[in-house]
Amino acid sequence: MAEQTPSAGIEQDLPLEKPDAAVVRDALGVGVAVGLSGFAFGVTSAGSGLTLLQTCALSLFVFTGASQFALVGALAGGGNPFTAAAGAFFLGVRNAFYGLRLSQLLALPRAVRPFAAHWVIDETAAVSLAQPTRRAARIGFTVTGVSLYALWNLTTLLGALGAEAIGDTDAWGLDAAGPAVFLALLAPMLRTSTERAAAGVAVLLGLGLLPVLPAGVPVLVAALAVPMVLYVEGRQARDDVRREDR
Repeated sequence: MAEQTPSAGIEQDLPLEKPDAAVVRDALGVGVAVGLSGFAFGVTSAGSGLTLLQTCALSLFVFTGASQFALVGALAGGGNPFTAAAGAFFLGVRNAFYGLRLSQLLALPRAVRPFAAHWVIDETAAVSLAQPTRRAARIGFTVTGVSLYALWNLTTLLGALGAEAIGDTDAWGLDAAGPAVFLALLAPMLRTSTERAAAGVAVLLGLGLLPVLPAGVPVLVAALAVPMVLYVEGRQARDDVRREDR
């Protein structure tokens, strides 16, 4: 039997390299595909009564699509601005958890971290975490962040200008563009039965409470779907263990 050299075992443990060009291609694909949906946000925001400056400021300084759509949707429904902002805030909290993981993966210099934090969103996290090496993760994060940020803000501006030109967006059905885009982005992320169950319960809570609660509040209550589903699944798991022990 041939003797295995020490280097052979080490090479098996090393992550496979990925060409920089392939990382850039994948990152640009995500940045362009998602960045184009900024047009829907611009239309939705302007149609909800926000000015061009307010709409563009949201994309420049908030830069997280789900929170932006939630905010303008609640305001369009006549919700209290503080309630609408609270709903948008809770949707954006997930980015803080992405940041904890990405800070270890990317290991960026301290001077760069405050600027990079603005680009910590679903798409940059997904592209970075899919890479086999730190170098590839940094490239994926940077290219996705730059392309998505630039295109999202450009299409937001074009969407807001377009909404002002066509007038009443409700007459064109463009008020549904924002929620449709958000659902299209969310659906592929629901891979496990727990995630799908939580999403289903959240939809039922949100729609069921919509007629009885002020605008913006149902989305806050819908966040309870996650602990509810986890609690039910935890009880089922404990019951299964007890039955097996009998």
